[in-house]
Amino acid sequence: MKTKVLMVCLGNICRSPLAEGILKNKVDTSMVFVDSAGTGGYHIGNPPDSRSIAVARKYGIDISNQICRKLTAADLEEFDVIYAMDKSNYGNIIGLSKNKEQARKVKLLLSEVKTGDVEVPDPYYDSVDGFEKVFQMIDAACGEIAKKLSE
Repeated sequence: MKTKVLMVCLGNICRSPLAEGILKNKVDTSMVFVDSAGTGGYHIGNPPDSRSIAVARKYGIDISNQICRKLTAADLEEFDVIYAMDKSNYGNIIGLSKNKEQARKVKLLLSEVKTGDVEVPDPYYDSVDGFEKVFQMIDAACGEIAKKLSE
């Protein structure tokens, strides 16, 4: 049975699409299903931000075919682990959980690495450098997640 991992940010156009693409690139996708969603429904049906697409492409990862969607209560049932990019996303996801079992599935992405950072900052209003920094943060966390999933 596949392990199902969901990456969540606010709009599902910057951070969580990167996290989805990066983790898919690091795991055996026949064993791990990875998806992403946003806590806000601002960009439903749209592709990721062009700057996220560009930084992913720089590292050989294509996220251009992803379609933004909003997190649903059903996601808390369906997925085995749900990674939030920041504390606000974490709180919104926990708010949708129906019980302690669902709430235990939710983690901050950067809890997987010991860098001192707790949140992946939203690069939406930042420069291309902000997207590069976010890529590196997510990549480090996804490397640790991939190791755990392969054990």
